[in-house]
Amino acid sequence: MGGGTMSISSPMRVGRQTAIRVFAHEFRDATLPEQGSGEYDPGYMVTRLGAKINRALVCGTIDSSEKRESDSGQSFRFNLIDVTGTHRIEVSPFNPDLHPTAEEIHARFERGDRFIMMVVGKQRSFQTEDGGVFTSYNAQEMREVDSSTYAEWLAETADATLRRIDAYEKALTAEQSMSGFKSAGIPEDLIDGMLLARAHYPDFESEVYLLDVLQALNAALGRSVEIVNNESAAESQISEESTPPSTQPDAPINQDLTLEEVIMATISAGDRGEGVDYDTIIRECGVHGHSRQDSEDAIDMLRTDGGKILEHKFGWFKLNQT
Repeated sequence: MGGGTMSISSPMRVGRQTAIRVFAHEFRDATLPEQGSGEYDPGYMVTRLGAKINRALVCGTIDSSEKRESDSGQSFRFNLIDVTGTHRIEVSPFNPDLHPTAEEIHARFERGDRFIMMVVGKQRSFQTEDGGVFTSYNAQEMREVDSSTYAEWLAETADATLRRIDAYEKALTAEQSMSGFKSAGIPEDLIDGMLLARAHYPDFESEVYLLDVLQALNAALGRSVEIVNNESAAESQISEESTPPSTQPDAPINQDLTLEEVIMATISAGDRGEGVDYDTIIRECGVHGHSRQDSEDAIDMLRTDGGKILEHKFGWFKLNQT
């Protein structure tokens, strides 16, 4: 099909549990799975801002595609990049109706096509041996969209995020109860998730998510659709291509560095206190001409053998200062 619009023209159905609009950064930071007590009760992932996500509507530029074969059957994995990070999307062997679409997406990516996708996905997570929580989405519907639709999603998701930020700020000083949150003016549909979030997560500065909102609105105004690592720009400039502000290096990295030095320089330049996320490091290594496999091997070597970097929380790295 050579880069034309995929044959997914029907409107996306958003039924069942409400599909919440959420940026990649907020979902990636979530570590609180919540399962209902009943046999058929839905499961949720509760974010630090109190979003209680069973299903989400996400959007971004396709960044990677993988097809797998297992005893259970064929499955697919896609990474979508929005202005705040990576959405990890899976198409399971148990959703064969979506396989023709997934096969088409994979084939186009393998041919070098890059395009924007919108996905309705069900949250999923698993916990690693070291206690980290890895989150992703099981795709239920997906299709290609144009840059205008992406800009609309950015604006709508920014609005939803601002609403949760406001609720979080009110919750900080409110009585930690249903009635206390109601009295503080927190919308009723956010109270349950906010109570769970406040009981699980330590206090944090909500500005980290406000930066996501500002970047999304800038991108929406500029109809930006690509996410790449670039030099920092003045706050008033609308960047056509950008990376998450929390991990974006302030200056270009020397092109003559070794792979290991690129990794350490990326962490040093991008660490604002929380470290630098895995995807940003891999992306920067790619900019310098290194393959994903070599980059992953180098990260593992620096973390386990050399001890020069620390994975202080799952998927986030700091330099070892000891």
